[in-house]
Amino acid sequence: HIHFDCGLHNDKKMVCIRMATVSDLLQMQTTNLWCLPENYQMKYYFYHLLTWPQLLWVAEDFDGKIVGYVMAKMEEDEEAPRHGHITSLSVLRTHRKRGIATALMRRSQCEMQEVFDAEYVSLHVRESNRAAFHLYKETLQYEINDVEKEYYADGEDAYDMRCYFKRQEGTSKDANANLPTSEMNKLSVGV
Repeated sequence: HIHFDCGLHNDKKMVCIRMATVSDLLQMQTTNLWCLPENYQMKYYFYHLLTWPQLLWVAEDFDGKIVGYVMAKMEEDEEAPRHGHITSLSVLRTHRKRGIATALMRRSQCEMQEVFDAEYVSLHVRESNRAAFHLYKETLQYEINDVEKEYYADGEDAYDMRCYFKRQEGTSKDANANLPTSEMNKLSVGV
């Protein structure tokens, strides 16, 4: 588990970033329903958890409540380089601006690199979602790959974004802002 202080030096403000379990799925879905217009049936969460358990992470507060999650997968396109995809990222409004989304994203991306040897990770974000766009572009170093017209059910366009994992010379392991597991386990984020 990765614990970090959300800026207020009080045990009630600690959040634990940990791998999701089946018992977290209902709270993950509830978080999604509260925060995002794109919602998924429970079987979709189960599918992700059963297929790519290393890529689903939750942020749990001091009383066991799930306050954020990331749900990701590996793309299975044989024609494209090996890569992951962020399916959904959500943090409750009460817990935003504390580095939780960044920590969740980095944890999932680290697993994509180390477990699945991914070359990059992709995601889609609404053109109007400026806060998420800033997180992806400025904080996590994603680049716009394309614009997908009318990607969302309501007709809004999406940025197709990618973050390429850099390779260390002479090794097959990746190193970038998404730290290797040994460093991720030491991560302490304070805002």
